[in-house]
Amino acid sequence: MTQPDTPVRPEKIRCDACPVMCYIAEGKIGACDRYANENGRIIRCDPLTIFDRRLEKGDEIKPFLAADWDGERVNNADMVVTAIGAGTTYPDYKPAPFIVSRDIDGVDFVSVVTEAIFSYCGVKVKIDTDRHLGPETAAVRSEGECIGHVMTSEYGSQMLSLGGVDHLTGGSKAEGRKTCDALLRLCNKEAVELTIDGGSTVVVQAGQAPIVDGTREERMRVGCGSATIGMFASQWKGLVDEVVVVDDHITGVVSEHQAGKVIDWPDTGIRILGHRSTPGRYFKVAKPGLGWGGTDIADPLSILGPWRPEKGARPGLRLLMVSTTGEHSGYYELNDDLRPVEQPMPQALQPSVDLIAENCEPALCTVLFMGGAGGSLRSGVTRNPIRLTQSVHAERTRVTVGGARVYIWPGGGITLMVDVLGLPDGAFGYVPTPALVAPLEFTIARDEYERLGGHAASVRELSDVLATGGEYGSAVRLLGEKP
Repeated sequence: MTQPDTPVRPEKIRCDACPVMCYIAEGKIGACDRYANENGRIIRCDPLTIFDRRLEKGDEIKPFLAADWDGERVNNADMVVTAIGAGTTYPDYKPAPFIVSRDIDGVDFVSVVTEAIFSYCGVKVKIDTDRHLGPETAAVRSEGECIGHVMTSEYGSQMLSLGGVDHLTGGSKAEGRKTCDALLRLCNKEAVELTIDGGSTVVVQAGQAPIVDGTREERMRVGCGSATIGMFASQWKGLVDEVVVVDDHITGVVSEHQAGKVIDWPDTGIRILGHRSTPGRYFKVAKPGLGWGGTDIADPLSILGPWRPEKGARPGLRLLMVSTTGEHSGYYELNDDLRPVEQPMPQALQPSVDLIAENCEPALCTVLFMGGAGGSLRSGVTRNPIRLTQSVHAERTRVTVGGARVYIWPGGGITLMVDVLGLPDGAFGYVPTPALVAPLEFTIARDEYERLGGHAASVRELSDVLATGGEYGSAVRLLGEKP
């Protein structure tokens, strides 16, 4: 009796593009969704991205399937080689995937591009809002896992620090996975919902307005209460007898403030229930919250004490109370008992409230990727990594991420920050270690590159790169299956 043929399982080959070391079958994609097995070779799934400055801002070309380049003569100054889709140097003993030479204004430059694996990375998030998101140092969570904490707030913005090696690798597997997932989505300009212990739920997306406890923010405050008094005191003189700008940090009172004094604003006998810092400037008038000026109050009169007739209080005195965004405002007049009674906003006074709102910038979220570009990935650039670090700090080597300029922190190492809005969509990837993958480019004058001990034998002309590309597959993305 004939035995049935034993099915032949496709041979898997090992990918060494990251520490996970996937075994990938023919036509399948690795766990990172970046590398695949095509015809028995490990290849990068997505082509390298090159920007053509002749195109409109934000456009890009991906010429590494040879048919995509029409052979047009290349103007080196117009082309920006990025590391998006370049591939990695891991395990870091080998030269970067693309080391490209091009002439710019008569100077021979080398661009070394690689997709760097960052275990030491995170994001700094700036959220334009007066709302109280949570106490300083409070844990920030994504899908229940702690991925960072609340930082000190800045002028009109709340700040978060997310990620870092301790959250990626120092906690549970769930914490590492959720941290990596949240960082990846934030860096790729996607919306992420975050919850803050003892505070709010906020939806963060780079370049978009934050959504705090279900409410979309519209405006960033024009300034603190004191600054608002300084900017608009002259607008109010003659229209109202007193103005209080309610603010969680510094509440301003125009009759006491120096800005009022220099325009001869008379005393009113007002009393503020808070900590007086300097004339017309008060701290801690209320607790932080979602109410007026980032405080927890719904009734602004709750911050007022008894009015003092000996200091100028009188029946009929006109009072404007307003927040630092103009979102909240109210007009009051003192009655015979010197108690403020709300009245309709006078038509002549409304434009001054509108002017505050007009001077507020749109509330946005800013996401800065931050990473340490040190360790062994520098060996993909030079055989003597310390020379690269020294060249970067001496500004002889320019560092970019996906073509976007970065800020290099002083001190040791190559610690960089970049605004993710400067990168094309989908520029960041990940590996399941977990870690983020970010495009990293070093641009160096050719003679400086050779002085650093660079991999001169691996340098290719830009025209050759455009014509022949690299180890990229044309059909793998259509299969789209992981091992």
